[in-house]
Amino acid sequence: MSPSTPLVTQLRDKGTSLPCQTQRVALVVQYVGTRFHGWQRQSQARTVQGDIELALKSFLGYYVTLIGAGRTDAGVHGAGQVAHFDAPTLIPAHRWATILNARLPEDILIRAAAIVPEDWHAQFSARWRRYRYTLYTDAVPNLFVSPFTWHYYYQPLSETLIQAALDPLVGYHDLSAFHRAGSGRAHSWVELQDAVCHRQADFLMVELQATGFLYGMVRLIMGLLVQVGRGLLSVDDFTHLWQTQQREQVKYSAPAKGLCLLRVGYDTFPFAPNLWFDTQPQFQFSPPPLTVAV
Repeated sequence: MSPSTPLVTQLRDKGTSLPCQTQRVALVVQYVGTRFHGWQRQSQARTVQGDIELALKSFLGYYVTLIGAGRTDAGVHGAGQVAHFDAPTLIPAHRWATILNARLPEDILIRAAAIVPEDWHAQFSARWRRYRYTLYTDAVPNLFVSPFTWHYYYQPLSETLIQAALDPLVGYHDLSAFHRAGSGRAHSWVELQDAVCHRQADFLMVELQATGFLYGMVRLIMGLLVQVGRGLLSVDDFTHLWQTQQREQVKYSAPAKGLCLLRVGYDTFPFAPNLWFDTQPQFQFSPPPLTVAV
């Protein structure tokens, strides 16, 4: 029998069936978001959730629902997305990474799989999510960083000014100014736990950590922060704008490709830190030699 034959078919042909017992399996998921219309399943578009559910169905022979920790938008990447599903106890939980990777396209990877308690939930058990936004500020474009950065080179960006604008955001605030239309969320209050900006040569990175994020929030913040970094908008004006919920003044959303779901935090998590904590490489170029042999 072909290895691609669904599990239920293999068992049926042997005169048996899947056991009734199930176990909850957690996954650490990575994906390059360029060709996806986001995480959440859509009937007419390719999504990360949809592709993984198809891989599960191809192995099991029936449909299984996958639950993710966060719903990234179209074009956004995931370095440490977390998801769970319920599967037959017949399959050891750790084997699901190998099973799924053999059936997934090259722009999705399951880093690891593990059994979790039945009441553990990828979305509702999460204590926080952390995103990183990366800008590439050199004037010369680079093909190898383009899929993962916003090439922003118009004027020098001050990381000091950007950090000063980020600091007042930490805390529990109404961030209606950074809430895109189309969200089903009833309010715009967010508990932002951490907000940092740092530079590595030509790369400027902003990381935001919160219990949850509004629809389009990080990209709207970044679209305004570059104005602060260029000196076109003062730190005080930036702060006043969001504190007074002036959504109409937030006109630009940063490109999706610079954004990555970096990691998700839980009180109880079955994976070693090297599998999920910081698995998006940070770009850094080696300095050119003083002389080049020809």
